[in-house]
Amino acid sequence: MEDTYDAALDLLRRLNPKNVSKNLNAICSLAPDLTEDLLSSVDQPLEVRRCGKTSKDYLTCDYNRDGDSYRSPYSNEYDPPLSDGTVPSEALRKLEVTANDAFDIYRDLYYEGGLSSVYLWEMDGGFAGVVLFKKVSSSATKGNGDWDSIHVFEVEYKGRTAHYKLTSTIILNVVTTSSALGKFDLGGNLTRQVEQDLPVEDELSHIANIGRMVEDIESKMRNQLQEVYFGKTKDIVCDLRSLGSLSTAREDRKLQSEVVSNLARA
Repeated sequence: MEDTYDAALDLLRRLNPKNVSKNLNAICSLAPDLTEDLLSSVDQPLEVRRCGKTSKDYLTCDYNRDGDSYRSPYSNEYDPPLSDGTVPSEALRKLEVTANDAFDIYRDLYYEGGLSSVYLWEMDGGFAGVVLFKKVSSSATKGNGDWDSIHVFEVEYKGRTAHYKLTSTIILNVVTTSSALGKFDLGGNLTRQVEQDLPVEDELSHIANIGRMVEDIESKMRNQLQEVYFGKTKDIVCDLRSLGSLSTAREDRKLQSEVVSNLARA
């Protein structure tokens, strides 16, 4: 079973990340015994549902799923309904509602649109949760793009401080089409993990601490995506086909070498 599971993960890593949901469903249909393990370990683009009670849209992932039902962060109810679905305690649910309000403000500041959802659950010695962001951009001139952020965190109580472990994944897909350049399709994901011990005054301190950690790691990952996705792509294209003539490039390199040599002798 373990060899089959590792083989499935290896196969998913080698396939087009844009089709991860389709490929994951295909593998689960071939190996049903791996379904729960794969769904809990493979990040895939977030889906949107509408809360039947509040008519608000929310994001779904494995962390608010119970069987084939998903829990709404607004009504705290499952769709389709579940009589024995897992829900947070009263105190944690109150913190969950506050966290959803706080990260909705964060979403508006940094994404200027899109959706956000936060889900919390109990664990021994503390609690855990996930912060989700999704934005879809569609433009006839600029192309289409999908951004999914999944921030899974664990909080361990340690007296007047708490230990936070944050695992963040960003899934990015960009598609542009033009008559001059044709179709450009770029997709992939990036995962990073950080741990910190931070002071805690009350329960609301957890939201502030997690918020700062999410803000910091998202900014760093955004810059890394800019460098890896687009910087490396530009470097490869320039290696394949220079914008200027080769003779001009050789002259530039020769001039650069002469300048460096003169500076070294000076």
